[in-house]
Amino acid sequence: MALDPVNETHRLQIEAGIRGRKKGHRFEETLTRAVNALECREFFPNENTSHVYCGNPAIQLLQYIANDRTMVIRDVQAAWLGGLATSGLGDLLVDENGQPITKCKSDVLLKIKTDSATQTVGISVKTCNKKTPTNDQMFFTTARAFCQLLRTNGIPVSDTAEVGLSMFCGDPGFRPLDHMPALELAARASDPHRYYWEEMPPQAQKDWKDIFDLYQDKITLLLFQKAYKEDPYPPDYLLHQTVKYDDFDLCETAIFSMDEIVALSRRYSGYTLSAYVIHKGTYKNDSNVHLAPRFGFIQFQRGGQKQHPTQLQFNLKAGYFRHV
Repeated sequence: MALDPVNETHRLQIEAGIRGRKKGHRFEETLTRAVNALECREFFPNENTSHVYCGNPAIQLLQYIANDRTMVIRDVQAAWLGGLATSGLGDLLVDENGQPITKCKSDVLLKIKTDSATQTVGISVKTCNKKTPTNDQMFFTTARAFCQLLRTNGIPVSDTAEVGLSMFCGDPGFRPLDHMPALELAARASDPHRYYWEEMPPQAQKDWKDIFDLYQDKITLLLFQKAYKEDPYPPDYLLHQTVKYDDFDLCETAIFSMDEIVALSRRYSGYTLSAYVIHKGTYKNDSNVHLAPRFGFIQFQRGGQKQHPTQLQFNLKAGYFRHV
């Protein structure tokens, strides 16, 4: 749905977001067409256990899958699905029930033929069009929807934890301006539209620490694989264009199976809180030290954008693939 800008700055932000999505979709489509254009589509497993490669991403991806699954790939066909949900662009496919696919967490879908079967393999594609790695968005949701996602997948979330997360996001009814007396609110240097992590009730903070301590792997996998209800093809692999490239045949990519990225993320770090001070924006004079939650390669925050100010935004740490 198109957004109506409220001012010139907001209009430029919207246009920048659209350009960014188009660049990402362009790479997904280029990767898909590159797979289908390969003259040789046979790949034999070898002993390469790297995760970061420089070369044609289509070749690197298929070789990685052959290695990871210890199988001989005899042929492959690729379809581009990444633009379906956001732009209505992509290849027309149907699911196993014959229904058109309109949304899918997998940006590229591979049909791989082996000597004994045909396998359907989903690929989540992340892109970076800067000279240095940036933190890539992986999930965007609300406090309530995130809590429901966890509960639906067997992770218990207390009412106290959900209230705390709603305070962190600044949902209406859970903001300082909804609770604080006028004098206290006038003296507040921090944003009156939301509470920060350290301001959540102690029990809510403890509940979230327990949740991430106990279920970090499961939550990480949910963020990589879940986005749409009854998604027919959750991704099996992650392919990340790490930086801007000039030549597709010399493009640097990082590639992981979902099991690998989950395990490597946990190995990198458990649940932690990172201290920070606000240096820019409306509340740059807020000298309070705030706490930002992190777990593994994933960091999350209140979105704060004009169009979606109270959304939860989960990002991959910039350059996470350099830490494996």
